[in-house]
Amino acid sequence: MRRAQRLFQIIQILRTGRGPVTAERLAAEVETSRRTIYRDLAALMAERVPIRGEAGVGYVLDDGFDLPPLMLTADEVEALVLGVHWVAGHGDPQLAKAAVALRSKIVAAVPEPLKKIIEQPAVQASSVEVPFAEGADLAVLRKAIHAGRKISIGYVDAQGAATRRTVWPFLIGYFEGIRLLAAWCESRADFRNFRTDRITRIEVLDEHFAVAPPVLMARWRATLDRSGPQQGGGPDPRQGQG
Repeated sequence: MRRAQRLFQIIQILRTGRGPVTAERLAAEVETSRRTIYRDLAALMAERVPIRGEAGVGYVLDDGFDLPPLMLTADEVEALVLGVHWVAGHGDPQLAKAAVALRSKIVAAVPEPLKKIIEQPAVQASSVEVPFAEGADLAVLRKAIHAGRKISIGYVDAQGAATRRTVWPFLIGYFEGIRLLAAWCESRADFRNFRTDRITRIEVLDEHFAVAPPVLMARWRATLDRSGPQQGGGPDPRQGQG
């Protein structure tokens, strides 16, 4: 177990303990030696964590102390770092910028021992920007999805036919070099996937979906389950449906 994760676990044990917790018990629960526990307790006290006690008696965490909302384990921090790197290279410009800002906020929020995991992660995704075909403004699509608003789109299918659709968007999927908008299409009365590079115009309408976006997504997933496994786990992203 990494030291940062061990320190976090010690705090959790002290928070939930009824009465003083001995170094022996702490060592048993985090699977380390008593000597290491004493060093860890000293390090936590140096960081002004209000721990009181002494060897042979036990240790308690003062009442009123609580972990900040972003108290993360080492594994959680690495998961965030991996996700940030991926979004920085694969997300639309607004999301990529947000990923960089998020990394700075994580660094500022986590305790000192966890900062090393961010600065020297054991896992990393490529941050090289992946070229996507230009098309719809994904920031506009994301806002419509969050607001549960219908959109009117202009769309060109694989055969070059141009159509106008009113759709209920609920998900943007990322594939290799392709992004798909999953939506309920009013003209087809069915779920459809639209390649975002083939969307020629977007108008966010004032009208909201007839059902909540989570319900819409659940119905969409149910249709995928009924249709059974498909090659590649779904529709061919090179084509879209339209």
